[in-house]
Amino acid sequence: MGCIVFLIQCDDNKGLLSNITSFFYNCGFNILHCHQHSDVVRKKYFMRIELSLKDLNTSRKQLENSFGEFSSKLSLEWSVHYSDHIPRMAVFVSKTSHCLYDLILRQKEGEFNCEIPLVIGNHPDLEYVAEQFKIPFYCLPVSKENKAEQEKEALALLKKHHVGLIVLARYMQILSRGFIEEYPGKIINIHHAFLPAFEGGNPYGRAYERGVKMIGATAHYATADLDRGPIIEQDVDRVTHEDTSEDLKLIGRDVERKVLSKAVRLHLEHRIIISSNRTIIFSAGA
Repeated sequence: MGCIVFLIQCDDNKGLLSNITSFFYNCGFNILHCHQHSDVVRKKYFMRIELSLKDLNTSRKQLENSFGEFSSKLSLEWSVHYSDHIPRMAVFVSKTSHCLYDLILRQKEGEFNCEIPLVIGNHPDLEYVAEQFKIPFYCLPVSKENKAEQEKEALALLKKHHVGLIVLARYMQILSRGFIEEYPGKIINIHHAFLPAFEGGNPYGRAYERGVKMIGATAHYATADLDRGPIIEQDVDRVTHEDTSEDLKLIGRDVERKVLSKAVRLHLEHRIIISSNRTIIFSAGA
């Protein structure tokens, strides 16, 4: 069944639920799901409302204009998404393949409602993965001297392929502020949860030396402040003294795959509202 999803946030006030749902009722919509959250500390209100697309009896532009006029009276911030629009997702990679394989396979199996029109790598190592699935691969090696030029080329490719979401699948390059500002809230990154204690190369080896008891991963939206963007999903797996550094690496890869895939799914299903540096996540079971 096709649906329309509105994501809404505003200052918390009485009567918001009634006013918003009444608007859609008066427009003739059947409300399939309605999730809301009031942040009593920051006095903010958040809503995800899902409507039946078959009840749309005007043009989409008319619906958006009508809701825009209504929302201005309540000072709502909002976005609207239609289930028959298939997003296009680009994957950025370096030399590690586990997240790339996982994302492509989930998309091919229908777990992700999206297309993957291209993969961009700063090394040629993973071109063979993209070729297996007949996905165009573009190698854009990045150095201190050519970073601006290569990012300009990457942005041109993204625009050419009408990309709406970028996933950094263990892409070992720091994107510039200018690049990130071209896709605010549309770049998802994955990293091991050892940061900042185990930054840099071979984090699992140093984690083994410290005798860690948990392996974790964090998926977040990329911002100019590197790994401090709004967190989407996190998870951990327990380890013991019997696990070698190679065991930790394998366990960590499994956690990274799971965390990244969930973050991507939440984004594609329009279940995330970004508020300052936090995310409000409306899960399917909420």
